[in-house]
Amino acid sequence: MRMLLQSWGNGGISGYLTHMKIPVIHGFIDRRILVNFTVNPDAVQPLLPPPFRPKLFKGRAIAGVCLIRLREIKPKGFPAFMGLSSENGAHRIAIEWEENGETKEGVYIPRRDTSSRWNAWAGGRFFPGKHHLAQFEVREDGDDYHVAFNSSDQTHISITARTSTTFPAGSVFSSLQEASDFFEKGANGYSPSGRQQLDGLCLQVYQWKVSPLQVFQVTSSFFENRSFFSANDVCFDHALLMKNTEHEWRSL
Repeated sequence: MRMLLQSWGNGGISGYLTHMKIPVIHGFIDRRILVNFTVNPDAVQPLLPPPFRPKLFKGRAIAGVCLIRLREIKPKGFPAFMGLSSENGAHRIAIEWEENGETKEGVYIPRRDTSSRWNAWAGGRFFPGKHHLAQFEVREDGDDYHVAFNSSDQTHISITARTSTTFPAGSVFSSLQEASDFFEKGANGYSPSGRQQLDGLCLQVYQWKVSPLQVFQVTSSFFENRSFFSANDVCFDHALLMKNTEHEWRSL
């Protein structure tokens, strides 16, 4: 997995945001799976540009991959038939930073992948965040899910899971509600723009609701990459499911 790691200056985040402004984008999250890992904070920090630091939960950094299928994505107010649909993947790291004496939080997204050639072309040009074109494999049968992608540079992830009414007992989070509250606060996402600046995007979900998944298989080239993490640095924690959710994207 290739990520942009540069020498960024210190201080608040506002000085590093690009001036890319897009209209409010409206659409639906058809299906969103959050594949979540706990990570050694010392291993995560070198992957984050200043002023970011890992947001910790019980002493561990929280990172993962969002596997999301979007539909009817279009500028708000445009008719539904003009909307686009696509499968997408975003590597995410929960972060904090100081801004004007206040602790802020969000997610750093070092990489985005997409099934859409339009997204891959427009990302970083007309829409925040560079997108890599990838081949997605999706199988959904009732309560059963298999989602995977493989990009041209061999970045890949795969998960097989089933909906569940029980949150996994081995998670660092003590309950579904505790995990839900943690991830709901990560609405502001920042991606490297390639110009020593950040593209910022806020995800506004009209009704936040997630449910647990029972995971049978999960692999990730990023979290299994020994150039970034040792075997003891990373542990798969749990996965969450969101379905049929109306939302908006707004520039930061």
